[in-house]
Amino acid sequence: MDLHLQGGFYRWSVVVMSLFVSVLVVVEPHHAVASSRRATFTLFSGAPPDPPIVGLCESSIIIHGYQCQEFYVKTEDGYVLNMQRIPRGRSGSGLLNNMKQPVLLQHGVLVDGMTWVLNTPEQALPFILADSGFDVWIANTRGTRFSRSHLTLDASQRAYWNWSWDELVEYDLPATIDFLYRQTGQKIHYVGHSMGTLIALASFSEGKLVDKLKSAALLSPVAYLSHMTTAIGVLAARSFVGEMTKLMGVAEFNPKGKEVANLLHSLCMNPSVDCYDLMTSFTGKNCCLNVSTVDLFLKNEPQSTSTKNMVHLAQTARKGLVSKYDYEKKDVNMEHYGQGTPPIYNLSNVPRDLPLFLSYGGRDALSDVGDVELLLDSLKFHNGDKLTTLFLKDYAHADFIMAVNAKEMVYNALIAFFRRH
Repeated sequence: MDLHLQGGFYRWSVVVMSLFVSVLVVVEPHHAVASSRRATFTLFSGAPPDPPIVGLCESSIIIHGYQCQEFYVKTEDGYVLNMQRIPRGRSGSGLLNNMKQPVLLQHGVLVDGMTWVLNTPEQALPFILADSGFDVWIANTRGTRFSRSHLTLDASQRAYWNWSWDELVEYDLPATIDFLYRQTGQKIHYVGHSMGTLIALASFSEGKLVDKLKSAALLSPVAYLSHMTTAIGVLAARSFVGEMTKLMGVAEFNPKGKEVANLLHSLCMNPSVDCYDLMTSFTGKNCCLNVSTVDLFLKNEPQSTSTKNMVHLAQTARKGLVSKYDYEKKDVNMEHYGQGTPPIYNLSNVPRDLPLFLSYGGRDALSDVGDVELLLDSLKFHNGDKLTTLFLKDYAHADFIMAVNAKEMVYNALIAFFRRH
């Protein structure tokens, strides 16, 4: 269905900033839409402050009849990340937890784990996986509503936000996968959407984590971004690198803040941008979203990230390279990397025997077919029986996590892939 999300400019800014990057995911705390039931919290490696009053388990998982546990995981650089676990399906029967195959779901930027559970249990991937006998884990990256703690820093401090997706590769992803591996004693199936695919590919290209994985599924894979077909996306990428850091001067990129609204307003002044149908403008024309799901999305998202992270994503789009953060000055790059330009993540180095499942859409304006083909070219020497691709000509970026027919179109094939490996 063609969703025309109209209304006040503030509502536009929420949709745009959340979907642009999630689908590339002193601030008051906000909570998920809640239920009255309670979840189990496990504090690990340095407990954060009091657990959130209403967490993802309570608001969106146990209300559907599933067991759910909350965990906290510490990264090597001191961030405390929230994770959820759905240990079994609604029936509660089947294998014991330590015999079930674990699956980790990693969201994109400017959203959190909530995006996986917006649809009904018959339509949402975590519930479908749990009911199919998998041990399901949901990650939440630093800076999002339930992962804003640090051992020594506060989210109101600039130092807290001094990171880009390089740090997600270096610290967040290893922390969550290592924790899951220790908890279950098994190798893991990984599922990433949008930037959740970028950080995985970057990690794999450096030979990290692959010894703890059975396979990786990449939905709307983002690596190269030079073929984006959305005018507003291209304009935003230019702004994030140039005016963004100068005009905003903020460490936290808060999609609900005044600075982002002002930026969006300036982008919408361009005649090539249709700000009356922003979801389509950014993601491409999603075929199969439910209006009630989008409304629930708007009640709970978007989430903050760092301005530095937004700049890094914009650099990726502008330069057509998958590289570490560019400090734009040779001497500063030398200080960080020992060379004048940032090192490249060579995706051709992704281990050829790692089973990969890639699914992408013909209407996707962010994970454009041309860019996915560049990624597939980087993987051209991958073992033939280890690489599965699924192309859906009518799907756009958001369809892969929120479409009402994603089970039939994507998830059944994904589960079959997991069971083969």
